[in-house]
Amino acid sequence: MNTQTTPATDCSAAATRLACYFETINPQSVADVVDHYAASARFKDPFNDVTGIAAIQHIFTHMFEALEQPHFVVTTQVVQGQQCFMTWEFRFGFKNFKKGEPQIILGATHLVFSDAELVTLHRDYWDAAEELYEKLPLVGGLMRWLKSRANQ
Repeated sequence: MNTQTTPATDCSAAATRLACYFETINPQSVADVVDHYAASARFKDPFNDVTGIAAIQHIFTHMFEALEQPHFVVTTQVVQGQQCFMTWEFRFGFKNFKKGEPQIILGATHLVFSDAELVTLHRDYWDAAEELYEKLPLVGGLMRWLKSRANQ
């Protein structure tokens, strides 16, 4: 019986290309998602759970429609075989309030790559309550009050 296994593909180069794509994505380059994601890729974050290139492109397109100057700064990247974990800062401005006030969301992404080095799973992790809801009018006050009550 042969117990040797073939090592998984090292996706370091694909992860580096994807990190560069995230850091430079703009409304025109949203179409380039097809160069980085498999046709049946799944994207999940606190607000979305979608499958497929068109749905993923829609999320990025909406980001540019809803926010001022959104961009990512990848701060850490760890690759093991066909999996990658990235930490990042998402920098943006709100369009409808706190205009001109820079916002930052800290988060992380778990990625799984195919043998063809395309993303098959993109899972974002970030605290929507702390990183976003607390910054919103009305909801933010309620979230901060609930947080203070929970910490007593």
